[in-house]
Amino acid sequence: MKIFTHTQIHELDKYTIEHEPISSIDLMERAAKALTQAVMEIYAPSVPVVVFAGPGNNGGDALAMARMLAEKNYTVSAYLFNISGSLSPDCSANKKRLTESKRIREFVEVVEEFDPPRLEENMLVIDGLFGSGLNKPLAGGFASLVKYINASPAQVVAIDVPSGLMTEDNTYNVRANIIRATHTFTLQQTKLAFLFPEFQQNVGHLRVLDIRLSQEGMEKTDAQYTIVEENDVRSLLLDRSDFAHKGQMGHALLIAGSYCMAGAAILSARACLRSGAGLVTVNSPRRNIPILQTAVPEAIVQKGSEETFFAEAVDTEDFDALGIGPGLGQSEQTAIALISQLRRTQCPIVADADAINMLANHRAWMQQLPKQIILTPHPKELDRLEGHAADSFERLTKASNLAERLQGYVILKGHYTAICKPDGHILFNSTGNAGMATAGSGDVLTGIITGLLARGYKPQNACIVGVYLHGLAGDMAAQELGMESMLAGDIIKYLPKAFKRLKE
Repeated sequence: MKIFTHTQIHELDKYTIEHEPISSIDLMERAAKALTQAVMEIYAPSVPVVVFAGPGNNGGDALAMARMLAEKNYTVSAYLFNISGSLSPDCSANKKRLTESKRIREFVEVVEEFDPPRLEENMLVIDGLFGSGLNKPLAGGFASLVKYINASPAQVVAIDVPSGLMTEDNTYNVRANIIRATHTFTLQQTKLAFLFPEFQQNVGHLRVLDIRLSQEGMEKTDAQYTIVEENDVRSLLLDRSDFAHKGQMGHALLIAGSYCMAGAAILSARACLRSGAGLVTVNSPRRNIPILQTAVPEAIVQKGSEETFFAEAVDTEDFDALGIGPGLGQSEQTAIALISQLRRTQCPIVADADAINMLANHRAWMQQLPKQIILTPHPKELDRLEGHAADSFERLTKASNLAERLQGYVILKGHYTAICKPDGHILFNSTGNAGMATAGSGDVLTGIITGLLARGYKPQNACIVGVYLHGLAGDMAAQELGMESMLAGDIIKYLPKAFKRLKE
């Protein structure tokens, strides 16, 4: 599913109006019907409704909703803010329709001073002040109104976008001046800002309403951002021949685990094996060998040159993929061995955890990384690599720029994990849950992607399939075990079921 910018959304509205064809006021009516139905599914007519409408098309949607809810026997009070004396044509048309309605309880057009109504706990506020076209922070009276609404005990439904929130870049926004909605009913598709953790308190419960914008227009419009869905992943899965043997299913090498961090190597190795690789070799310090051979008997164990840490690059000629970093430690000798390993490796590479931290400590080495490398940082690791980011949009931009600069892939981990491609496109994953916020989850992801690379997946497809499977297995684990008690090993346990679901 594509994520369009506010400019593209405006163009899609125009395209739909021209090519359906449909008038803009009728398209607004269609949107308002979908919004009204969504409200009616949650709130009974006994709930008093207060509608705040701005002067633009978001306000037009709100006024149309006020009329429709009143016709459904809701007690509705509507306030239209026309401070500048200029309404959009469709907002003006819906003002006329509303004033002609005999069912509305109260309608006030605010042109100067405003005495706000008392908002009670049993009330519903419809936020139709500003929509996706907002391009600067709210100030003055509108900022005061937003703060007044947020301070009230009333429930809030935001139309399309919580007022004050810009759809993409909010780096210089004033968060206190953004509506905190109970529900956001957004039109046609989600907005980029909704995927960022700092705005979840503003968005509340999100629901996407289909208002039937032109499918042809959406297909023609190129989007920088996309949400990966199950059918996208299913189409990328490789078949396994009935006559396959382990030598044809790929040989993965994992360089992982310093002394006392053998668990990271175990988790990544188990995940790698569960991801279809025919053979998995784990290179780890000598003191970890008995633990690994006991915990992962299916893996081949390669003794490192030192007792407690990774200190010497190894030959990768016989391997189809390399995963490096989980539990590796960050000693200077390990760092030197790391860059030597990355320079000499010819097969696809996944670099995670301590590998990323060591690169952050030696930024000049970034220029020596091979093309198509896959980096899997969490937000703090990316900040170490690229410098502190003020918010999620800036961090995402840094991750995307890094992927373009390296001509590789940067997987920025989070609730909506972002796969930043070398061509500037960004794919957001749609699986996963808060139960996966536990030690070892990243090691599991490294193992999965490394296994898929060894299996024969191209780097881009290994990223997409791997991240989706990781989240899907986590979702299946959470469904049966609950989120509070989930362990990283539970994700591995449910990988077979996740594969099976996609294959079926």
